[in-house]
Amino acid sequence: MTKTFDFATDFVQTHPWPIPRRIFFIAEVGINHNGDIEIAKQLINQAKAAGCDAVKFQKRTIDIVYTPELLSQKRESPWGTTQREQKEGLEFGEAEYDAIDAYCRQVGIDWFASAWDIPSQHFLRRYNCNYNKVASAMATHLEFLRELASEKKPTFLSTGMCKFEDIDRAVEILKEAGCPVILMHTVATYPAADKNLNLSVMHDLRQRYGIPVGYSGHEVTVSPSIMAAVMGAAAIERHITLDRAMYGSDQAASLELSGLLNLMGVIRKIPDCVGDGVKRILPAEEGVAKKLRYWHGA
Repeated sequence: MTKTFDFATDFVQTHPWPIPRRIFFIAEVGINHNGDIEIAKQLINQAKAAGCDAVKFQKRTIDIVYTPELLSQKRESPWGTTQREQKEGLEFGEAEYDAIDAYCRQVGIDWFASAWDIPSQHFLRRYNCNYNKVASAMATHLEFLRELASEKKPTFLSTGMCKFEDIDRAVEILKEAGCPVILMHTVATYPAADKNLNLSVMHDLRQRYGIPVGYSGHEVTVSPSIMAAVMGAAAIERHITLDRAMYGSDQAASLELSGLLNLMGVIRKIPDCVGDGVKRILPAEEGVAKKLRYWHGA
């Protein structure tokens, strides 16, 4: 695995804008692998080639997360004609996660996953990933939060569909357990319209909780993620795909390789370009001043 980021040092906020020394980038595979481990490996390769820090998946226990009534409903998919067949077709099990773990170690990129139920969180423990992720849908599930918090791992907490009171409770549970927390501002629509992104909320989250704040984007372009990074996002998370036209509810709000490369190219430059906010004359500027200034004051 690659180096674990330390939220206390790697996400230090600098003057005048809270730009971290390095923006942590998560390539969200989610279920865009469509149940195919070879597609998952291609997406891991894509994240590695773009310079992402980690890839993230999703893990569910189908019969806990969904009701029998929903699972019995009709739904046409590549795996059958019911909701159950569709959801089981998208779900990776032990063999696939063993392969993901081995492949990420081979190529040299971190991986982790967001569990959507307590047994799935228990399942993921066997891989000893460096991070945990609380999906927006799980941010109000207090029993789940306490179970995840017991691992005391650095945790990314998404805040979509949440009021401040919901975030208050989640942050309190994680902090009391000794989990370093980074809040991920997000809008839980897929894809999300630009006019609904409300990136300014990142400032409110930072001021209210005094911890690093990132951004998990579901829009179709790269510009809001760049804006979020310039506004001080300590981490950026974006869904990735091989092709937006592939089957799947998240594909349309995901980045293909070209978009991911474009976004990563800009994001990696932001901390250098913003700098430390101290006005100074560079040594190289002094020579230019001597050449261009014909009046040097009294």
